[in-house]
Amino acid sequence: MTICVTMTAMDDLDERIVAATKKRVRAENAFLSADSELRELLRQGRAAGKGPSHMAKLTGFTREWVAKIAPAPKS
Repeated sequence: MTICVTMTAMDDLDERIVAATKKRVRAENAFLSADSELRELLRQGRAAGKGPSHMAKLTGFTREWVAKIAPAPKS
């Protein structure tokens, strides 16, 4: 996401809005990175024979969500 701000004078509220937007973008990028890592680890867990119930207990997510993200490997 690119944030464009023209070269006009910004007041305090404008600066706070821009700063909050940058903060949100950084947080979203961090979330997406962590989410991708978790999903890959869940797939690796299934490939290693770990069940969705076991990984649900580790993550706090539902068994159904884990099974959807990391279905049983094909034999």
